[in-house]
Amino acid sequence: MAQHPTSTDPAEYAERLSVPWWLWPVGLGVAALASAEIFLGAYGWWALAPYLVLLPLTGFGLWRAGRLRIAVRAGELLVDDAHLPLRYVADVGVLDAAGKRAALGTRNDPLAFVVQRPWVPGAVLVILDDPADPTPYWVVSSRHPERLARAIRAARAGAGDSDPGGSPDPARAWPAG
Repeated sequence: MAQHPTSTDPAEYAERLSVPWWLWPVGLGVAALASAEIFLGAYGWWALAPYLVLLPLTGFGLWRAGRLRIAVRAGELLVDDAHLPLRYVADVGVLDAAGKRAALGTRNDPLAFVVQRPWVPGAVLVILDDPADPTPYWVVSSRHPERLARAIRAARAGAGDSDPGGSPDPARAWPAG
């Protein structure tokens, strides 16, 4: 289950973007095939080295890719090790797969903070209003972008910030191409 509510408060939200189950056998299968290819050209004990190196490294890489946590709590948006105080959020929008593709495409601002997982179709666009920070917006993958956006809005409203409401136009967050 990707959603782990920490309380009944609508401003609280927690999600883990784990790797889908089918990616484990695919990834480990590709690593095993690569190990077999190397095995064919090696002699003696060194023939087992690719299996001893590639399979654990692939498992570690898949585990690491699936450990990303997203949370809204204590007035902050937490994405892995990054945190954003919600007082700097100007607007929040929900991106479907096409919107996410556009946000990550050629019109993407190079200063944007992007955390995306290709196996997660939705995302949230968080437009910032912090004159001291050159980052114009965050694009964060989410399996439940509507819930994440709602939690950000609720946390901002609970902190006394005004919420402009609605979803931002993703085109205004980056220059026209």
